[in-house]
Amino acid sequence: MSDRQTINELLAASEGAGVAEERVGTILQRGGEELLLTKLADRFTVCPAPGIDPEALAAKIGATQHAIVPGGSADRPPLVEFTVDPRQLDSTIAAARQLPEVAFVSHVYNPEPDPGTWIYLTDEIVIQFSEEVDTATRDAFSSSLGLQALKPITGIPNTFVYQVTDRATDNPVKIANRLMRAPQVLTAEPNIIVRAAAQYRPRDTLYGKQWYLSHTGGNQLASGSHIGVEQAWEITRGDRSIIVAVADDSVDLDHPDFQAPGKIVAPRDFKDNDFLPLPDRPTDNHGTSCAGVCVAEENGSGVVGVAPGCALMPIRTSGYLDDESVEAIFDWAMSNGASVISCSWGASAVYFPLSLRQRAAINRAATQGRNGKGCVVVFAAGNANRPTEGTIDERGWPQNVISGKTKWLSGFAVHPDVIAVSASTSLAKKAAYSNWGPNISVSAPSNNAPPGMWLQSTGFISTAPEVKQYLPGLGVFTADRLGAAGYSPDDYTSNFGGTSSACPVVAGVAALVLSANPDLTALQVKQILQQSADKILDSDPDPQFGTRYGNYDNRGHSQWFGYGKVNAYKAVQAAQQQLTTLPPVSRWIQGTNPRELTIPDGDARGVASGISVNDSSPVLDIQIEVRLAHDFLGDVEIYLVDPRNEAVLLQNRSLGRQTVLQARYGVANVPLLKSLLNRSGRGTWQLRVIDRAPQDTGVLKSWQLTLGL
Repeated sequence: MSDRQTINELLAASEGAGVAEERVGTILQRGGEELLLTKLADRFTVCPAPGIDPEALAAKIGATQHAIVPGGSADRPPLVEFTVDPRQLDSTIAAARQLPEVAFVSHVYNPEPDPGTWIYLTDEIVIQFSEEVDTATRDAFSSSLGLQALKPITGIPNTFVYQVTDRATDNPVKIANRLMRAPQVLTAEPNIIVRAAAQYRPRDTLYGKQWYLSHTGGNQLASGSHIGVEQAWEITRGDRSIIVAVADDSVDLDHPDFQAPGKIVAPRDFKDNDFLPLPDRPTDNHGTSCAGVCVAEENGSGVVGVAPGCALMPIRTSGYLDDESVEAIFDWAMSNGASVISCSWGASAVYFPLSLRQRAAINRAATQGRNGKGCVVVFAAGNANRPTEGTIDERGWPQNVISGKTKWLSGFAVHPDVIAVSASTSLAKKAAYSNWGPNISVSAPSNNAPPGMWLQSTGFISTAPEVKQYLPGLGVFTADRLGAAGYSPDDYTSNFGGTSSACPVVAGVAALVLSANPDLTALQVKQILQQSADKILDSDPDPQFGTRYGNYDNRGHSQWFGYGKVNAYKAVQAAQQQLTTLPPVSRWIQGTNPRELTIPDGDARGVASGISVNDSSPVLDIQIEVRLAHDFLGDVEIYLVDPRNEAVLLQNRSLGRQTVLQARYGVANVPLLKSLLNRSGRGTWQLRVIDRAPQDTGVLKSWQLTLGL
């Protein structure tokens, strides 16, 4: 077949086949679908010729360089994105194509109806020919269109990557659409580049300010200084059955970020001896911010916590640490179902060993809570830049309130059942105030201390000796007590910090870990957090003492950072990998409820659909299939309720604008279903669907329950 014959065949096949000629430049072939493209009016890309520095092109092209778009491999040059006055776009592109320094020029596109996605064309096309097409025919096609074969695609017969050369008269989009008219071509797709999308991002309006959760760089933001929570959220954003107790000065329960069904569990006020742990003093702000860091609800406004789907148990402490008060805190949390206990406080004493009774209270919670699996107990390491346990030759304190060889001991932070948390900064360095020592488990991001503003764990009126130089690092943005009474006149603060803030970060990650695998013991959670932590390094000397404890010993431990900065994604991944193997299933039973039910709009009671099971054998596996239609599935939660009325959340409000749901749920993607196993299956199982917001409506079409016995 000659080149001319190939071209003629392409044209002859155009009638009634493939993309119409008037649309040949606006349709993107992708995964068997055709996406409508729109050209952006103010930008284009250039691929430099081999050996040409991308930075040198701007002056020759006469446009403003906007960004470098990396190629897919090291031997392929990156694209250079330019912006230009829309009135000059076509003429500038035409001029750029004439330059010898330019190998390839293209418009930038977005697919409709998704204006937020930008598509960059490369100079490559993938072509899948039908099986009978031989080498000579393939070569005729490529020659006629100005393509050069680069390599075959492994695993797909008769499929190759081609490069668009300077002999081509069309761009890759047009070439692919013309190729799709030929009967010899099964698929033709341009190789496009799109920006890597962030992992799951909440809609909460202030989320962008919460750098410690996730960021992509910026002023005073070092790579890897966040906890990687967006990737973790792809696995779980927390489950209501996982309850985080925040023991502190109070929590403003009226704050919008704590308003959601099932959010507040077993509140307790040990100061006023009631069940409303609300702030009443001007200084009662601390606990609200800690709770916001940890579990602020994802509700479309304000901030979001590390584990937004988990429940909050707010505990107001008495403000004093006698044996009975410490015992009361941990016994209340343990007996009321707390999975994690977050404690951003310590004793107002330089040297404070725990009493026998206090040690026992913490041990009891950490080993006997959660039906014997143990509550995860997390403590802030303290904010005096002193060892959690050790001796310092003190000098420079105002009025010499502390001087000479001084022994320091934070009894809570050194308890062996506790996760002790130090603080790192937005620059992935040690926070200057953060306590340190061999007892630190992990670190978590927080603020840094500017000169003269030491956060402290001591109870002295005077502050610790000041650091004189500037200490860079961003503050933590979180929830604040409502109104002017809080840290800020607004309902949020941008300057929270200390190990007080690092502690609930770790507590939130622990809650995500347990949401992914509720069978883990408290000790296993601690081990996962330590083993999955990022080994951040800080070779700078301490600004007060000149010590350098930012490296790791042969155990992988650093006195400043413990086993490293906590990484939410790696921790949740590790938790999933430790899921208990299910016992073998010998037989399956199945039931279906095909009755359509209208889902009440904005009604927390929802609608329930039942399936009866008459077999009393122990349930070893559970699978659920759901068919549902709704105008906005982001309003919907779906629960499975067993015959004992225990509910497990199958689907939270994460489906956004989707309108049709046909999904399967099982132990693999909903680990909390394991809590319903090894019990008799006899009785009525219910699927409960709740629409949490008014306006959009929907229908439960049907559902199916399959039990492995």
